[in-house]
Amino acid sequence: MSVAAQVAEGCVTPEERRAAAEADAAGRHEPGLREGGIPADVLRRLLPGDDVVVLEEPHVAGGLGYRAVKRAFDVCACGLALIVLALPMAAVALRIKSESPGPAIYAQERDGRGGRVFRVYKFRSMYADAEALGARWAADGDPRVTPFGRWMRDHRVDEVPQFWNVVRGDMSLIGPRPERPAFCEAFEERIVGWRYRTKVRPGLSGLAQVSGGYDLLPREKVVLDLEYIEKRSLALDLGLVLRTLGVLGTGRGAR
Repeated sequence: MSVAAQVAEGCVTPEERRAAAEADAAGRHEPGLREGGIPADVLRRLLPGDDVVVLEEPHVAGGLGYRAVKRAFDVCACGLALIVLALPMAAVALRIKSESPGPAIYAQERDGRGGRVFRVYKFRSMYADAEALGARWAADGDPRVTPFGRWMRDHRVDEVPQFWNVVRGDMSLIGPRPERPAFCEAFEERIVGWRYRTKVRPGLSGLAQVSGGYDLLPREKVVLDLEYIEKRSLALDLGLVLRTLGVLGTGRGAR
């Protein structure tokens, strides 16, 4: 049975999809995740049902020339973006610090290419003592999120520092979105082959983000991620960059 058929077999209600999307969004920001672990009810929302999906190992498309051009474009585009956005980023940092004491930028661990853990950078959207308030996991009106932090999340401004991750070589503009190690470990138990996503550099955006919508389940996102890995090319990357700009303009798509 194909992966797509295995995924299609799972009957998921719109309510279950919304619950999974909320848990996924919360997991991207939840502090102290490695120490506190993932609550069982959160995993049930992210992985509804009891089925196990087995993925086929993908062939990684894109030869040496493609990889060289892709890397050069990543460095040039993101390096230029950091220069152009230097003043706006400084203004954002000052606004963050004026609203809440503490660093303007923080780092989270994510799984990178080959399973190597790296630190992804984001503008801080929570109060500095968020960990002391305990986990909330997508509670409505999370009091740990600052007013400006909520605006940044809604407009994806909190992710702008990740341009530096691309310049460093941790990430690419286009590729599977990097996931937190705790989730990767949990997902691999129910989505056998989830680790295949790390055959390439993770990306700021990807096929799942622009094609799938906000409420895709992890087992559905990974199908699109592996499809990208098998079909990636300069034309596909450029198309996904343009589609990402469209998603940012409309607010649609998955994070």
